Amino acid sequence: MNRKVPDLVTASPGFWQQSWQRFRRRKLAMFALYFIGLLSMVAIFSPAIAGTKPIVCRYKGEIYFPCLGYYNPSWENPIFQKDRFRRVYPRNLQRKDPDSWALWPLVYQDPHRPVRDGEWEGLEGNPFGAKGQPSGKNWFGTYKTGFDVFASMVHGTRIALLVGFVSTGIAAVIGITLGAVAGYMGGVVDLTISRLIEMVMCVPALVLILALQAVIEEVSIWNIMMLLGLTGWTGMARLTRGEFLKLRETEFVAAARCLGAGRIRIMFRHVLPNALAPVMVPIVFGIAAGIQVEAALSLLGFGAPPPNPSWGTILHSGRETLQSGYWWQVVFPGLGIFLTVLAYNLIGEGIQEATDPRLADSGN
Repeated sequence: MNRKVPDLVTASPGFWQQSWQRFRRRKLAMFALYFIGLLSMVAIFSPAIAGTKPIVCRYKGEIYFPCLGYYNPSWENPIFQKDRFRRVYPRNLQRKDPDSWALWPLVYQDPHRPVRDGEWEGLEGNPFGAKGQPSGKNWFGTYKTGFDVFASMVHGTRIALLVGFVSTGIAAVIGITLGAVAGYMGGVVDLTISRLIEMVMCVPALVLILALQAVIEEVSIWNIMMLLGLTGWTGMARLTRGEFLKLRETEFVAAARCLGAGRIRIMFRHVLPNALAPVMVPIVFGIAAGIQVEAALSLLGFGAPPPNPSWGTILHSGRETLQSGYWWQVVFPGLGIFLTVLAYNLIGEGIQEATDPRLADSGN
């Protein structure tokens, strides 16, 4: 009688699995990761959290999603402009179509305008001036002009995270590609790319953005993201180059050459996965740096143009009215920027410790 012998050999966890296990043991890094995940959810579903446009409504027998207009004004169905809603939905829906219904955001406040008296039954309009302190209706208070700070911060989360991810994504693609080519090819190619890296490092991103402001009449937030990405890739390129210089002489690369693999395949299929771990750390730190730069530009008055709300623009308006006692316009956006940058830095430190082989058995 043949008996099946149990397989006593178990596959050892890979590098990324081990790194994730070590990362999970760092409570501060995991808490920061959950915090960024929460901010991402707020950014994605911001129209469902704060807004004056219905999430979904039935109007004249059709289903519409007016809240999509917060992502892009062209996504809001033109029927509401044709019927002269003037961005006031509760009263007009019932008046123009008694059979209509709507699902509303959690907080009836708009980031682009103040709520006026009579828009919602039993709801007073937003207070102006010094009366706009934090309250049960306006959680983070209002601007001097009556705009709600909480709604602006909720919708400004998209700008804050988008600037970091897009600018760092552009920088990562450029830096990793050029660093990989320089490190693997060597010779004249390495020398040329290294001199290019040094030239770009001499150009401060803030100075370049301010120069662009003087040349272009209207600088969009996408222009700022592009410039931050085009000037922030040098550190990643140098780190990737160093990793490729170290790994190109290893045995698995020599084996790939013997099997006839081409340079592109060896670089990005065999070497890059092994060189990516240390590069992830500056990527995470780069996201935090992008958020800081956008906030600094907005604080100086060169940030995201209206009607895009951002934490930096709220802070800028609060700085102008701080002497008048509008402390809530400084405290809440400043706290949001501080906690977000701190969370990314904690994640970056956690990745650095989790992927460092010297700390593999330290249990830290």
